[in-house]
This record gives sequence, structure tokens and C-alpha cells, in this order.
Amino acid sequence: MTEVAFSAPHREAANIGLKVLEDGGNAVDAMIAGAAAISVLYPHMNSLAGDGFWLIHEPGHAPRAIDACGTAAERASIDYYREQGLEAIPPRGAPSTLTMAGTLSGWQRARELIGETRHLKPLKELLAPAATLAREGVRVTESLAAASRKVSTELQAEAEYQWLFTRKGAPLKVGDTLRNPELGDFLDRLARQGLKSFYRGEIAGELAAALEAAGSPLRLSDFENYHAKLVRPLSVTTRFGECYNLPAPTQGLASLIILALYDRLYRDDWSEAQKIHTLVEATKQAFLIRDREITDPRYMRQLGQRWLANQTLNELAGRVGDTASPWPRVAEQGDTVWMGCVDRRGTMVSFIQSLYWEFGSGVVIPGTGLVWNNRGLSFRLDPDHHNALRPGARPLHTLNPALALFNDGRRMAYGTMGGEGQPQTQAALLTRYWYDGLPLDEAINRGRWLLGRTWGETDDALKLEADLADWVGDELARMGHRTRTVPSHSEMMGHAGAVVALNGGLVNAASDPRSDGAGLVGRSAR
Repeated sequence: MTEVAFSAPHREAANIGLKVLEDGGNAVDAMIAGAAAISVLYPHMNSLAGDGFWLIHEPGHAPRAIDACGTAAERASIDYYREQGLEAIPPRGAPSTLTMAGTLSGWQRARELIGETRHLKPLKELLAPAATLAREGVRVTESLAAASRKVSTELQAEAEYQWLFTRKGAPLKVGDTLRNPELGDFLDRLARQGLKSFYRGEIAGELAAALEAAGSPLRLSDFENYHAKLVRPLSVTTRFGECYNLPAPTQGLASLIILALYDRLYRDDWSEAQKIHTLVEATKQAFLIRDREITDPRYMRQLGQRWLANQTLNELAGRVGDTASPWPRVAEQGDTVWMGCVDRRGTMVSFIQSLYWEFGSGVVIPGTGLVWNNRGLSFRLDPDHHNALRPGARPLHTLNPALALFNDGRRMAYGTMGGEGQPQTQAALLTRYWYDGLPLDEAINRGRWLLGRTWGETDDALKLEADLADWVGDELARMGHRTRTVPSHSEMMGHAGAVVALNGGLVNAASDPRSDGAGLVGRSAR
């Protein structure tokens, strides 16, 4: 009997993924089963018509990464929007559906990768639990209900959304049953025709026609030309081991810079407030680089790994002082799901799947139950901006699944949702687990902070959960931080999770009490 583990922000998705692992399935197949399920359970945060990113680590091999970020339509240019009298890309509706949905191509690429050495379970077996959930219905959680309330006004014009995700125009309520039988049927079609059918074939033709009829710039050629990419992950060396994350167009670089600066500056005698202060100031340095540099890798002045050179990191660390540096700056928002798992052979996956804003564009493709993403909002209609809209370009992503390989042999897959908060929550989780020696669940559960605006917030103050504010708020204020207290275990702080593989084959998993999730450990007899 070998231990296996799965962490997800919804318990049912974790259960479905764990069952695949307990039945001897590999980590990629388990993740696909969980990812299909979470698209039904958390439709406000992710969809099969969204994007995804993977980090996959097999013991004895270098980690591998998959970029399943959708690219801008060939018709989607600055002139395309300017000719419609627009100064910015609309946040909702058909004009916001300008990027391809990459997540299913990412599933396919991950299956091809793991299939080189491992047995693959039939796709029908992996998608069947999600299809059943879609038909029978899922219980609406507070997270889903809150998102439904938030978008109730701005999505009033989206007829398919109104039919599927409201109750005669009223937002969903906690305890409601949400059914999406058309999505169940769509999952069955994918199982029969294969994941590639989303991009080439009958399904692709139907999706492209529906999007064009709605007013999207996406066309069939955009589907046919899209492929998820195998990319080299970014990495940085710290005193405890090697940290990995995704390269541009994600903000993985920012996440690694924060950890690298903290590692350079860390002292054993710091108070909790000094630890948080240093992480916040490192975050400011990382975000300044992110916001100036990160875009589609083809248009970057230098690739992300160069920003992780020792000389550059030492210079950035020198800018972190004992008092708070000036802020604010414009923040990015975004909603997503992170999940992680480890299988019986030790293969570990850190995975993210997203729509961008709650319910993405709000455009539901008729007959499919699919909500299309609005990730293209990351583009700007300014030709001089480094994230200027270009046909075929990849937009800036807040998504960044993380992985750490510790010097003592432990390995951790970890991550969170929360847009701008993702690098900050990752840093809180990892530093508390390693430097502070906290148990995995406590590293996630303990009060957190958030610099800047996210999840619709308009306040740039350093937000502290109430339990943390009671502990360190006064000391942080004396250091010059403008703070604001929010409720403990607030969802704005993200839905963090982690899976750890220990020496000797033991595993551990945890999930955030701020979500509806679970970190589950089981045994595989195969």
C-alpha cells in the first residue's frame, strides 16, 4: 500500500481526484478528473473554456511545465476595437471573448507527456464523475452565491447566463441546487471524440460558429491553430532548496522574486511583524518588475530567468528597508482554482485552471453549458504598452502554480487562487512551513495579509485578517504600513492548498478553510 494525496478548493473535486489515485491512476489523470469536476462545482472560477497551467515533477527528473494560455484571435487587434469606438476592451459580453480557451489542450499535452512512461486511464472514466455532477446538480456554496450576487447587474444582458446561472434573474443562494445537464452532455462528447475535438472537428466548428454569432472575434482558424506549449519552468535557489514556477506570461517570476528576496534577508530573531514587513516589501519590488516587464515572452525585453540572477536579486534585496516604501499601484484581479496531487510513484502535479473574472465573459455557449473566459482583458489598446493587444499574443496571467524541492528530500506542490494575492499567499504558505516550521495545515490556516486591490477591492491599504491584525497590526503601523482589518478567514485572501511528499513514501495534504475544499490522503494498493 502506497500513500497518495489530493488537494482541491472543493471537497468533492478532491474526492474524485483521490479515487483515481487510489485506483492506481497517475497524477495527471487524477488531476484531469478533478479539473473536470471543479469546472462543474466552481463554475464562477473556472471552466473548460478557460486557461490552465501545469507543473509536473517525476522523482529523479527535472520539473516540466505546460502553458495552456489561450492566445488572442487573429482578428483581435487594436484597430478592431478602436473601429467600434472603444478605448478599452469591454469586461463582459462577446467583445471580451477574444482569447482561445487553452485548458483542454493543456490536459491533452499533459496526457501525452505522462503517457510516455505511464498507463493512461480511459478519458470516459475520468470525465464521467463530472458529467454526473453536472446532470444531477451541485449544492451552491457561499463562494458561488457571493460571485452570483456580485455579477447580477453586469450580466443581465447575457440570456444564456441568466437561464443557467440565475433563478428567474435572481442570484443563486446558498443551498440551491445548480444543474448544468448540457455541460454533462458536452463532457460525454469530449470523452467519445477526444480532447483534440475541442479545437479541430465537429465540436470546434460548433463552438466557433456560436462565438461568431454572438459577436466574438474568434473564428475556427483560431481553434485549429491553437496548441498548448511545453515550456521550461523558472527556478530560483534558496537556502532550503529549489523553487519552481511558470514563466511569462504568468506572474510566476514575481512569486519567485519574493521568495528569493526573503531568503536573502531572513533572520532567525525576527518578530512576526518583521517577517510580514519583509515579505510585503519584497512583494512591492517583485510587482514593480512584473508590471513593467511581463507580457507574451516573444515581446519581453529579457526573459524571466535573467531577473533571477544573483546580482539582480542582491540589488533588489538592497532596496528593502526597515520601513514601508511608497505604494499603491494599479492591481490585477482574477479568479481561479489551484489543485495539487501526488500519485503512488511519487509523480507530483501543481495545477491551475481559470476564467479570469467571476464567470469570465458571462457568455455561455448555447447547448454546451460552457462559460467562455475574458482573459483578454489583460491586453491594452495602447500600441506603446508592453501588454498591447496583438493578434495571436498570450495575455498577462496572474495564474502561477508553484513547486518546491527541499534539500532534505521533501517536495511540495502548492498554490492558490486570488489574482494579485497569489504570489503573496504562496509566500505566506511556504515561509511559514519552512522558516517557521509550522505544520502544513497551520501554515495555510493562520491569518494572512494582502497588499493592494483584488476581488473588486478599491482600497490599496495592507489588509490584515482580524486575528493577524490583533497580533501584529500595531507594529506594522509603526513601520509605516497603512493597514485595514478584514474578517478572519476572508475569501479575498485566496483558496490556498498544498501537497507534500515526505521521505519514505509518506504524504501530506491540506486545503484552505477559506474555501470549500479538502486536502485528502489515501492509499493505492496497485
